[in-house]
Amino acid sequence: MLDRLQPQSPDALLALIKLYAADDRSDKIDLGVGVYRTNDGDTPVFAAIKQAEQKLVEEQDSKSYLGPEGDLGFVHALMPYIFGKDATKGGRIEGMQTPGGTGAVRLAVAVAKQAGVRTVHMGVPSWPNHSQILNDVDIAFTPFDHANADGTANVDAVLDVIRNAQDGDAVLLHGCCHNPTGIDYSNADWEAIAEALAGSAALPILDIAYQGLGHGMDEDAYGIRKVLDAVPEALIAYSCDKNFGMYRDRVGALYVMAQTSDQLPPILSNLNALARASWSMPPDHGAAAVRLILRDSDMTQVWLDELETMRNRMREVRDALAKAGDVGSLDLRPLGQQNGLFSVLPLSKDQIQALRGDHGIYMAGSGRINIAGLHMGNIEKFIGALEAVTG
Repeated sequence: MLDRLQPQSPDALLALIKLYAADDRSDKIDLGVGVYRTNDGDTPVFAAIKQAEQKLVEEQDSKSYLGPEGDLGFVHALMPYIFGKDATKGGRIEGMQTPGGTGAVRLAVAVAKQAGVRTVHMGVPSWPNHSQILNDVDIAFTPFDHANADGTANVDAVLDVIRNAQDGDAVLLHGCCHNPTGIDYSNADWEAIAEALAGSAALPILDIAYQGLGHGMDEDAYGIRKVLDAVPEALIAYSCDKNFGMYRDRVGALYVMAQTSDQLPPILSNLNALARASWSMPPDHGAAAVRLILRDSDMTQVWLDELETMRNRMREVRDALAKAGDVGSLDLRPLGQQNGLFSVLPLSKDQIQALRGDHGIYMAGSGRINIAGLHMGNIEKFIGALEAVTG
């Protein structure tokens, strides 16, 4: 029976990693893998995480099961940072731990389907795993254009989708630092989106994977807080993989905002059943470390300072790219207005291949670049290579 299975297409990013590793040029540049890097090209463990892990070694007294909801201390400690002062919206918000943001999105889509969602509207381009999850859960998705040609968000497209949504529709929105474009909605855009959702049949599914990497923890939460102030219910997927550097520990959470607090128990019971059938319980170590950080003011400040360093470094790179202006056929100015780890350059397949073969610059076939792969020591080479292949 197993011999009936057909091979799947290899993951293009994994193939890119192997190609980069095999390249022996000393000045090669990796803009493909979606992790933060320092000026030295490292992806270090946060100092705050090191402190929390040491405390875990000293104080953790059991590794017994926690249940499908995971570490609720972690879940609740995050809530003020995501949702603000009224973190529960009067008792209408509750959550559970998940294996990374991917687990949270998967759980959100699965419970939305159980609740009657038949179609998810999603701006494209988007994180590739969004469509894969929707396909696997067997929910139809309808794309709309997320970005304009000038590097701004196409807010008219999402407003049109929201205003014309029917019962059984959901709309999937990135909270901040859009992956892959880096093109975020402005505060004014979010206010218009929230107003439209308030009168819409669409269920909002909000994916927040990069809070703190754009302009700050509160600033990056502006949009989702506006939406949650306006709508009766929503699903919110959250990842700590990037803003705590916990990539391989898979630290995430799914939150649900119900119309009333009385509606939360049945929703959570469905979420627990879905989680139990999928992963039984999420991995605890990373979430426990985050919980310890957020419960200790000194460690919290260490973490926030590290996050600010990351944010400032990426902003420095973006400013330098924007300052270059017109490079060959490209206009790099919009990159200075974008946020987070990623941006997309309008390059052809041949140009991307030339960057790799002639200049040792590795990026995804879509033109997505990881801004953190650049620094003041290699950005001049990168700009020169762009000039060479597009001029």
